[in-house]
Amino acid sequence: MSDTNDQTTWYSSWFDTPYYHILYRDRDYIEAGQFMKRLTKRLELQPQAHILDLACGRGRHSIFLNRLGYDVTGVDLSESSIAFAKAKLDHIKSGNLELGELGTGEVQLDRIKFAVHNMTEPFHEKFDAIFNLFTSFGYFDDPKDNLKTIQAIKNGLKQNGYGVIDFFNSHKVIENLVAQDEKTEKGITFKQSRRFENDHIFKEIRFKEDGNNFHFTERVQALTLTDFEFYFKVAGLELVSTYGSYQLDDFNEKKSDRLILVFQTAKES
Repeated sequence: MSDTNDQTTWYSSWFDTPYYHILYRDRDYIEAGQFMKRLTKRLELQPQAHILDLACGRGRHSIFLNRLGYDVTGVDLSESSIAFAKAKLDHIKSGNLELGELGTGEVQLDRIKFAVHNMTEPFHEKFDAIFNLFTSFGYFDDPKDNLKTIQAIKNGLKQNGYGVIDFFNSHKVIENLVAQDEKTEKGITFKQSRRFENDHIFKEIRFKEDGNNFHFTERVQALTLTDFEFYFKVAGLELVSTYGSYQLDDFNEKKSDRLILVFQTAKES
């Protein structure tokens, strides 16, 4: 294999590789865990609440939410990620997995499950809350899938349920875009280049292992608060709160790192 690059289904091919998880293995899970503690408290979710972790990856945060006391379903398009998450539950069941600081209680194995699912389609259950965390949105080849996903979230919410989308603040990201850098993880040097083009942020990732050259392209639509407000209006959703950080500070277009949107089904007038 001399070069690997799948532009058509880049997100499924890239997210399914072990290299994706190697590159991003230093993500701050402690900060993410504290964010979910604050968020569930702010939403006043009760212990019996059922949460859908939409685009859950390998399920680490689904397990965290479960240890906070919630009934959690984690879904992702990546079959390998879901297989990994299910295997993790098996290891927990057999007592062979050290959970460290991730969570405050024991894993309730009867209140957590994982499934392969396309987020543009409604899931077959209803939820008290649906979380789409850590910029797991805006990757679609067809922009119409943005609205389809938000409509699917609406269809999956119980009455008075909350939807949450955690996205980056596109304005700040574009303003501070790092054109090129390198990062070495587990002996692999990832060469990264970034650009803003046609309303998308592109990241080219190139690296070599065992004599093979690899090239993947991440492409995320640079969605703004105005874009999401439009989608919510069309879908019949009401924006309840907008935060700009994992500490749930108010959103500021110029200064905030995140764009965290909390919404519900719009009440009839």
